[in-house]
Amino acid sequence: MLTRDLIASGRYLDLLENGGKDGLWSMRQIEASLEATLAARPAESAETWVFAYGSLIWNPMIHYDARAWATLPGWRRCFNLRMTLGRGSEARPGRMLAIEPADGAIRGVALRIPPARLREELDLLWRREMLTGAYEPAWATVGLDDGRQVAAIIFASNPRHPAYEKDHSVVTVAPLVAQAYGPYGSNAEYVLRLQQELWHACAADEDVEALAQALRRHMAQREGG
Repeated sequence: MLTRDLIASGRYLDLLENGGKDGLWSMRQIEASLEATLAARPAESAETWVFAYGSLIWNPMIHYDARAWATLPGWRRCFNLRMTLGRGSEARPGRMLAIEPADGAIRGVALRIPPARLREELDLLWRREMLTGAYEPAWATVGLDDGRQVAAIIFASNPRHPAYEKDHSVVTVAPLVAQAYGPYGSNAEYVLRLQQELWHACAADEDVEALAQALRRHMAQREGG
């Protein structure tokens, strides 16, 4: 599993040295992306929240002083980024979770970063999420379950990135996810863990549900020969 120590020490890069042709971002690119995102912070926002919709829900790694389930309107989850690192490889590419604009809304977790640790925690987060530049960080308004509306950082798919895949239908994605594996484990494990976390929070996502069901069918077929 990816840990805070692995990222902070840079040792997580050793696990990825043999994977991927999409190219890793330099630290200069990562830092520039962070600076641009901070510069775009809404003027009325005095707090820094991050909206977690995938593995940040159960493995955030960053320090936070508040955590709340929240709703992000106008977006949907989709596995639309080709993955050859982490839970995939060049030989067996998988799909990485992202979000893209759509009707409806998604449920996730909002994490508030304490001001005294802001730069340290965002540096860590950017090294984790912006390794290849496949995401586009932005600010969006999310509704916390206590009724408050806050501005939060989101990581959306970058449609201009070489890893972006327009076709993220279940029939296309499920076979890829079912066979993808890398140094962080299997792609299928990720999807099933996400489904489980959303179930426990009564926040089931129909797109994740459809993919998880298709994955179980693929796995059952393989086990049955």
